[in-house]
Amino acid sequence: MENQVQQFPRMNEKAPAFEAPTTHGTKNLDDYHGQWLVLFSHPADFTPVCTTEFMAFAKRHEDFRAINTELLGLSIDSHYSHVAWVRNIKEKFDVDVKFPIIADLSMDVARAYGMIQPGASDTSAVRATFVIDPEGILRAMIYYPMTNGRSIDEILRLIKALQTSDANKVATPEAWQLGDKVIVPPPASVEEAEARANSGEYECTDWYFCKKAL
Repeated sequence: MENQVQQFPRMNEKAPAFEAPTTHGTKNLDDYHGQWLVLFSHPADFTPVCTTEFMAFAKRHEDFRAINTELLGLSIDSHYSHVAWVRNIKEKFDVDVKFPIIADLSMDVARAYGMIQPGASDTSAVRATFVIDPEGILRAMIYYPMTNGRSIDEILRLIKALQTSDANKVATPEAWQLGDKVIVPPPASVEEAEARANSGEYECTDWYFCKKAL
């Protein structure tokens, strides 16, 4: 039997299409056209680390919506398990999970997005997070181990940074937050470098490293 090489999604290409049952009815990738989407997987319902993540996502749901971003969870659990878990989180922690969760018993979506990592588990999705832009292009991927929860603040920050880069054709430095100065692309010629250094518009440390306020 020939070994099958698993194909993983790649950044700046079309995100894998899907249609799947969720706690809010059937959803597909096209439902999110025109919005940013955070598609994220968790190993299993009714587990402590996953519960903390889902509560954190739920508490920041409106913050994501404020920047035109929707949330979509996934695990290789049944539809009924998801419903019971959402109800349990409301009952025990008083947190409403209002975004859909894909029931991926077939593992079709998990495999398409490379959420199954044999070194971690053959039957559970690892903590993978995918940021998909309004045109359905995969813009970022973040993988976490089974044992450690992700930072929802960082995912929000990343989407704001991507949106700022798209709107202004700039890059953002480490730990950038809204309101911080951004990095402008390096000049492409000696003349452009000289003009930039003398313009007073930029804060330049060297010819290739210049920031500006938006």
